[in-house]
Order: sequence, then C-alpha cells, then structure tokens
Amino acid sequence: MPNVLDDCQSSGLRASITRTAWGMGGMEKVRYSAKTRGSYAGCVLAVAAATVLSFLSSPVAAAARPNIVLVVVDDAAWMDFGSYGGEADTPTINALAERGVMFTQHHTTPFCAPSRAALLTGVDHHLAGVGTIREVLPAEHRNKPGYTMAIPQDVPTIAELLRERGYRTYMSGKWHLGQGPGELPIDRGFERAFALDASGADHWRQRSYLPYYRSAPWFDGREPAELPEDFYSSRFIIDQLLRYLSMDQRSMEQSRSQPFFAYVGFLALHIPVAAPKAFSEPYQAVYADGWEQLRVRRWQRAKTLGLIPADAEVGPWPSSLRRWESLDESQRLLAQASMAVNAGMLAAMDAELGRLVAYLEQTGQLDNTVFVVTADNGPAGGDPWNTVTRHWLQWQGYNNDLATLGERDSYVAIGPEWAQGAAGPLNLFKFHSGEGGVRVPLIMAGAGLPEAGRVNDFSTVADIAPTLLALADADDVDASWRHASPDRLDDPLGIRGRSLLPLLGPNPTPIRLTHDSWATETSGQVAIYRGPFKLVRALAPHGDGEWRLFNAIDDPGETSDLSRQLPQVKAELMQRYEAYAEAVAVLPLPEGYQVYEAITANILRRQWSFYGERIVALVAMGLLLAIFLVRRRTRLTRNSAGSVS
Repeated sequence: MPNVLDDCQSSGLRASITRTAWGMGGMEKVRYSAKTRGSYAGCVLAVAAATVLSFLSSPVAAAARPNIVLVVVDDAAWMDFGSYGGEADTPTINALAERGVMFTQHHTTPFCAPSRAALLTGVDHHLAGVGTIREVLPAEHRNKPGYTMAIPQDVPTIAELLRERGYRTYMSGKWHLGQGPGELPIDRGFERAFALDASGADHWRQRSYLPYYRSAPWFDGREPAELPEDFYSSRFIIDQLLRYLSMDQRSMEQSRSQPFFAYVGFLALHIPVAAPKAFSEPYQAVYADGWEQLRVRRWQRAKTLGLIPADAEVGPWPSSLRRWESLDESQRLLAQASMAVNAGMLAAMDAELGRLVAYLEQTGQLDNTVFVVTADNGPAGGDPWNTVTRHWLQWQGYNNDLATLGERDSYVAIGPEWAQGAAGPLNLFKFHSGEGGVRVPLIMAGAGLPEAGRVNDFSTVADIAPTLLALADADDVDASWRHASPDRLDDPLGIRGRSLLPLLGPNPTPIRLTHDSWATETSGQVAIYRGPFKLVRALAPHGDGEWRLFNAIDDPGETSDLSRQLPQVKAELMQRYEAYAEAVAVLPLPEGYQVYEAITANILRRQWSFYGERIVALVAMGLLLAIFLVRRRTRLTRNSAGSVS
C-alpha cells in the first residue's frame, strides 16, 4: 500500500491525502479523501481505504502474483546499460527497458553493502545494521548499533516476507551482508542460496581479490563451497539459479501455483574487472580518445535521450584526477584496454542474464515474471595497482599484462579517471556522495507493468522491497513493514521505502510530498534530497568535505553551488540531515578518517589475524636461533683463546 501523509484530526474525524510529485516533469497535485465517524484509528483506516481506491484504478494492481527476479549489477554507472546510452552491447537489458519502465532519478548509497541492505529490507541501511562496509569500518564503530555489518534478526528481508506468503525463494551471487552462522542468505529467507559473503572476489577462480580476505568465501546454503575449474562469475551465478529453478520445475502444476522470488547478485562490474576475450575485443578501439571524451560523449547522449535537461552543464574535470594527455603511449594502451574489458564484462553479464530469460520463456514462466534490474552504486574508482596492495597482487600471481588483460590471472581496475568518465554528466563515483556515486539505473518490466515507459520521479533503493511486496499482492504489507521501521504514517525523513507501483499506472500517483526528504550517510559521505534540491558533503580523496547545495534535477553535474542564493534551503536541509542522523544513530567519524586509509588499516588488522601467530612463531624462532648463534660464537671464541694461551 502506498505510504501517505494523513492530516487526521481527532476532533474533525476527517481524513485526506494530498500528494505532490517532484521530478523533471514538474509538480502535480492529486487529492483523495474519505470521511468517517469514530476514533482516530477509524480515520486512519479511511485514509488507507482512500489510498487503496486510488491504487486499484491502475491495471498494475490487478496482476496475478508474479514470479520476481531482482538483478543487482555491481558498480555500474548510471549510463552503463545500452538503454541508458552506454557503449556495451546489452540486448537483454535493453529489451527489458523497451517492454518495461526506466527510472531516471533512482538513488542508492555510494557503498555496496549498505545499498543491498536497504534494497532487501526497505529501510534505511543504518536501521538494517549496515552503516557502511566492514572493509572501511573504523575500530570505534565495530559492533555498535547500526554497524554490526549484518541485518538484525528483527528486521525482515524481502525474502522472508515473500516466503511467508508462499513464494519459493532463491539467491545466487554476492551477499556481503553477514559474516557467519545465522547471517547467510539461507538464514534470512532464501530456501536455496549459493552466495559469496565478501565484497568481491576473483571472477575466474576461488581466490580473494583483496588481502582483507584469506580466500573467496563462497557458500552453498550454510556449507563452504568449492568452485568448479571452469568458473566464470556471471556464467556460474546464472548456472546456479537455473539449477535451483529446474529442481523445483519438475512439477509444473506446483510451479504455476507457487511463484518464485530470485535475487541475482552479479559480481560484474566489481574489480578485478574480467571478461572472456571474445566479449572485450569489440571495444578495444571504443575508448581510444580517453576518459574526458567519454564523459563528454555520455553527457551529450544523456541530453539526446532526455535523461537530463537539454541545458544541463557538465562540470570541470576534477583536479585530483589525471588528464588523458598526461599519459604516455603504453599507459594509454593499458587504460583503453582496461575500459574495453569493463564493457566486455557488462556484455558477458547481459548474455548470461539472457540465458535466464530464455529458460523462463521455454518453461512458460516468462509472461508471469517481473524483472527488476538495478545497480548498488556508481562506478568504482579504486585501483589496487596504485597502492601498497600491488605487492600482494604480485605475490598472488596477478598481472596486468596487455596481451591477456581481463583473462585468468589478470587483475584489471578502471581507476578513478574512467569512473568519472563513465559517470558522464554526473559528479564523482563510488565511495562519494556526488550524483555519480548514488544515482544508478533502475528498470522494471514484466507481468502487469506498463511498456516503454519512463519515470522521472525521485526513487530510492529502499523503495524496491515494498514495491515487490505490493506486486506479490501482500495485503498485510503495511503491517509487516512497520515492525522494521518507525511506527508512523508520516515519514518525512524517508527512513523507510515506499511502493513505486502508484507511479506506473495510466494515471500516475506521486509517492512523495513536497516536504518529504531522503538522506543517505555512509562513512561520512552525505546526500540529502528534498524536491529538486540536494545538500551534499563529499569527502576525500576526491571531495573536500564542504557542504554544498545543488538543484539535482536541473544541475545533475553539481556545477553550480546555490548555498549563497538559497541559504534558507541549505539551513533547512542541514536541519533535516541532523534529524535523520539522530533518527538512524549515525556515529561520528574519528578525527582525520579517510576511506582508503581505513581500508589499509583493516587489511593490516586482518592480515595479522590470519598470520599473526605464524609471524610471532617465526620471530621467536629467529630470536632463539640468534641467541644460539651468539652463544655458539662466544663459546668458540673462548675455546680459541684458551688454546692459544
């Protein structure tokens, strides 16, 4: 049921709903009202009745309980998909966009696990226990409320809620929302799950991609799993899901009466970027003119496609990033080949997703399946080759040889410059709260949904779970959601998600009011939105920590700071952020905190936990050996002196 703002008055016993949309399309007010005699509770029920009546006018509400496939692409830029103007060949995703709905103002957090926690629970990621990612967590925050790095047991996942309502539930791919017993997907509502409980891993074999992990922790259900020799992440993830679906497909009658929910957590495009050569070769020349030109091309394409206003500016190239002309020839060749692998990886992932679509069509399930395709955050700008981690990479046998780039034993990262180029007209990228880090693609298509549509209204990662519950015809959706979120009808801070279905009917109904806001804070990176406005604080290494105000609709590139022109708006949003931070218990960062320094500190701590005992043993053995040698030498010296005398 859509969230509403009620103005029930206990004296007047009258309920009404007034909603105002905000987005590129301007504002439109829609009002529904109902009257009742009785208590305040009766008034609230009248509001609910009015809301349901407004929703039932849409054909979306009449659809049978569909199968649901939720696809998350890791570290994909807003414009990476072909339907959003990207260079990679993504026919499967493009086809879904053509027969479904594209969202142009969809927002997440700038970090992967917090986004996934909000995605799977429908509440702010702090309330879902994942205030940041454990790889960057400062020691002061460990195991504090909101920073346990696992979804609390009293916060239900969408899988748990759908399973209670008769859905079969499957998961294949990246989890990164727990660290052990009771925290794996099999413990959080998924009947069958093959999951990686890490931020990433090698795409070709069972090997860690970062010294934070000893290995790549894959699990089949609750049991540690071994990967096959022919493993490639995107192919394997779809293979496992198809295995689960076919296991339960033996009884077609049961399958048709019991729909399924499948969560597909691709590792693409997470570092180390990898793709079979056949997929990366077509893009070898596409990026030869460099990252600044990619940014300009995507900015122009976004205007042509109507994704941004025709007069939207693109910001200056950040001073913290290299210019393409500063590279020598060998550096340019490696850089353009790395971006070609990135595009090839997306194309390979799309082809694997196409296998899933083909299977559902062959088994007669496609017409009753809804696909939701999105990303967890913007493009990744990290490059372990440019840090002390490069020594560990070489020790592990990784290389970045041009001839085999993207293949087995290769380690590819596009780096911050390509990440900014891929962000196109938007500002910055993953780990930052600029639009390039938090605005991502969202496509919904399938049973009961309109075709070839576009939604320009603001939406958030927390809106997905309540949308899926609404699609599943869960008539107790509101009651079930309340025990995981603030117990109130009005949520002006946007702490919980709202169903997107009212936006998808022939007469779209706004789900947010002009006074509603939505905020995200992750490791000090802050963005808070209200109407067209965004207050943002982007920290180092590519932000300066200053609070700035932008019109995120007219100026998605965040080129014109409105702080001086609109001081009252800035002050209001600052107050709203402070209220949000208090409501979700945001913890202050230690003095001088920087995300990449935190990664290094946590890597050293983890390496000590892995090898500390061995190091101590080796040092002790070395000391004993040194003592033995010193004593032996002393003894020999004395004996020699005695023989001379």
